[in-house]
Parts: sequence; C-alpha cells; structure tokens
Amino acid sequence: MCLVEQRESFFGYLQNSIQPIFMSPQLLFSFVIGYFLLLLGVAWYTSRNADNESFFIGNRNSNWMLVAFGMVGTSLSGVTFVSVPGNVGSIQFNYFQLVIGYVLGYAVVAFILLPLYYKMNLTSIYTYLEKRFGINAHKAGAFFFILSRTVGATARLYLVINILQLFILDKLGIPFIATALVILVLILLYTFEGGVRTIIFTDTLQTSGMLIGLVVCLLVLMNTLGTDLAGTWQLISDNNYNQVLNWDVKSPFNFWKQLIGGMFITITMTGLDQEMMQKNISVRTLKDSQKNVMTLSFILVIVNALFLLLGAVLYLYASTTGLAAKGDDLFPTIALSDAFSGTIGVIFIIALISALFPSVDGAITSLTSSFCIDILDFNRSEANEAVKRRRRLAVHLGFAIVFLIMVLLFKVINDKTIIQFIIKFAGITYGPLLGLFSFGILTQRVLKDSMVWLVCVAGPLLTLVLDVLCNPKYYEGLLHTQLGIDTFSQQLFNGYKIGPELILLNGVITFFGLWLISSSSKSPRN
Repeated sequence: MCLVEQRESFFGYLQNSIQPIFMSPQLLFSFVIGYFLLLLGVAWYTSRNADNESFFIGNRNSNWMLVAFGMVGTSLSGVTFVSVPGNVGSIQFNYFQLVIGYVLGYAVVAFILLPLYYKMNLTSIYTYLEKRFGINAHKAGAFFFILSRTVGATARLYLVINILQLFILDKLGIPFIATALVILVLILLYTFEGGVRTIIFTDTLQTSGMLIGLVVCLLVLMNTLGTDLAGTWQLISDNNYNQVLNWDVKSPFNFWKQLIGGMFITITMTGLDQEMMQKNISVRTLKDSQKNVMTLSFILVIVNALFLLLGAVLYLYASTTGLAAKGDDLFPTIALSDAFSGTIGVIFIIALISALFPSVDGAITSLTSSFCIDILDFNRSEANEAVKRRRRLAVHLGFAIVFLIMVLLFKVINDKTIIQFIIKFAGITYGPLLGLFSFGILTQRVLKDSMVWLVCVAGPLLTLVLDVLCNPKYYEGLLHTQLGIDTFSQQLFNGYKIGPELILLNGVITFFGLWLISSSSKSPRN
C-alpha cells in the first residue's frame, strides 16, 4: 500500500470510528475542563516555594529552549489560529510578507535590545526610560504598554470565548458572562503564585497542543479532499490562494508596507513589550536569550506558513461543499460541523484554547509585573516581602477584573476582524514606546521630562486622525456609522491606504515630537 493510501486509510478509520463519540457538546466541554485541570496541576508543581522574584522574572534561570518553544504560543495566540486562515480568502498569502518582516524585527530584538536589557539587569524594561530620560518617560512607557497589552489580550480572549460560546456553551444554556468569568478565574488560579516560572512550563504544554492540533486538522482536511501535499498545493495554485507578493503601492498589503510594518510590529510588540521580554530576560545568559529569540523567529516562519496552508485548504473545502462561512467564522464552522465533530472537533477546541492561554496568562502576569514595578515602584519600596506579595496578588486580581470588563465590551462591539483591530490598536498605542526607545538609543539628547506626556499623547492622537482620514471605510465598519469623508480621503491620499506601517508612522511622529522638547544640554531634567 502506498503512503497516500495508508494516510487515507488511517484518517478514514479515525473519522468513522470516533465521530459518534464526540458529537456531544457536554463531552467537548468536559475536555475543556480536563485541560484546565492539567494546567492547574502543572501550576501547583511549578509554583512551590515561589516568591516575587520567581513571579516577575523566574529567578533568571529559565531554560532558553523551553522559553523559545513556549513563546511560539504567546506570539501566535487564538487570533492567529482563527483569523490568519480566515483571511486567506480575501488576501491570499499576503500575510506571509508580514512574517518576513517579523524575522528582521527579531534580529533587532536579539542583537540590539537584549544586550541593553541584560547590561542594565532590568526586571521591567521600562526602567530604562527612567534611567535615560526621567520618571515621566518611565511612567508614560509603562502606561502605553499596559493600555495596549490590556486591549490586545482581551481582544484575543474574547475571540476564543465567543467561539466556545457559539459552538458549545450556548447549547448547554451557559451565558457568555459566566463563561468569561470561569475562564478568567481558572487563568488566575494557575498564574496566581508562580508567575513567569509557571507560565514558561504551561506555555510549553499549550504550544505543543496548538501545533499538534494545527497539523492534525490540516491532515484530516487534506484527506477529506482526497489529496496529498503536492495535490493540495496544485489546487491552491489553481485557485490563486498562494499569491504572496503584492506590489500595489496604494494597497495596505503592499510588500514594502508589510515588510517594514512586520519588522516594527515585532520590535515593538516583542522587543518593547514587557510580557515578551519578561520571559526573555528570565533566561540565564544574554547568549542563551539571543538563541531563544532567533530560534523563535525560525519556528514562527514555519508555523505561520502552515496556518496559511490550512486557510487555503479550508476555503477549498468550503467551495466544494457550498459552505458560505468565511473570515473568523470559517475554521470553527468547519471543524465543529457534523461532518468533522468526530475527528477534529475536539482537536480544534483543545488547540484553540492552547493557542489562547499562552497570550492571556502571560499578559496578566506581565501587566501585574509592570504595574507593581513601574507604577507602584516596588524597586524603591521599603515594604517587606509579605506586604509586596499581598499588593502583587491584589493587582493580579484587579487585572483579571479589568479583563472581564473588556471582554464584555468586545462582546457588545462584536467586530469580526479581530486581528486587523489588534494590529491597528497596536500601531496607535505602541508608537510612543517605539519613539521613546529609539530616541534613547539613537541619540544622546536630553528630554524635558515634564513635557514627555504631552508628546506621547499627541503622537498617537495625530496618528489616529491620519489613519481615520486614510481608511474611513475601516472605521465606519468598526463604529457602525457613516463618516462621510470617502471622497475627501480619496482626494487627500489619492487612494493610498495606510497598512502595518502605521506603527512606524506613529513612532516617527513621536520621535520628532521628542526632538522638539530635547536639547544637547547635560543640565538636570525637569
């Protein structure tokens, strides 16, 4: 028997034998609960004898290979799992241009930013801003990280909770607010004590679940289409799903926009992000941390390519069956349909929550760390370890409550293009961080610290105005209202659409603003 026939025989047997078992929403839900219990077991084991140091930076003795693998899940999240395949129908493989930019960004993080952080022995990376500029720069950097990460992480959380709700929990009569509350309580439980030390191990487990789920779902769908990898690629080519390069200058998916945008998205959302850097600086040495980052970039290229391949296969299957679902609804609709609930329904659910939690648990932990260190000034506090621990736990609980409120707000908004929203919001809010860090690294000038907040608020606001003027259709869809500026936008920008380069534009505006309030003087900051 040839390899293709063997594969078809195996997956055919798998589908026919277990399909009747997993049709029940109750059983799907039981797998979710079982998965949580496993995470709690890992958390209990890894959080024994944990203290504030292990919570914040894992006592600086994390294994770089575990960190690199676990960060795959953190970098991708449930949004990638659903939205990247869903976008193939509209933009083909254009997303891969962004991925190429990611690799360039990771190189900057590894060889420019990490040496700086290790040299200064930082716990919070925003402490650099205070040492370089002053306390207002420090607070501003931390504030914009907290704002951006809170909104981004809750958007990701909402997407997955909504999928679980629509396809499983609504059938059990469980309301959305109860689902969100229970999931956040469970995340809170397994991150409460161990922090980074626990997350490194749970993220490794969850990344494994996500990648196994990705590969199995892809193979099952290919088997259903009755084709192997070569045949699948031919079908993808015939349907023009494999178009990677876009040279239309006016398009937001233009190659250079995506490349530059992807590079700066990685620099800001990884290199200037406390959640991502918190894990990196927990590694024993700078050299190991650099190996971690570059290994991560290589793995992400492969994994994102698989997600795009999966998206094309999903659309091929939808076209052969007459399925109308598209975008973020496509993957869950197919995976949890009657035709597949037996083979990939459970696998999809486990993979989806495996993709979700590395981004959410890390976000809550890093937000807690940043708030304690950057806002509450734990490093300057003379309080004893027990008092700091109580404050840290209170902050941790507070962010869980904020997450619940934000998820409910996203439910009200109910935007179908979450990944576009996250990239857009990141472009607006990470700009001040890009401006501050680049100004500190690339110049020797001294800022008037009292005016830093003015620049860091004005920069994003100006960027937002420019983006609204350039992309009115997007904001009309987001706000569910007509702005009436389409003609003006066309005349002003000649059809040009701002894409991922939005974050670079914001950084440049902030950088210029900082230059205006700076001097070459070595006089004390004020």
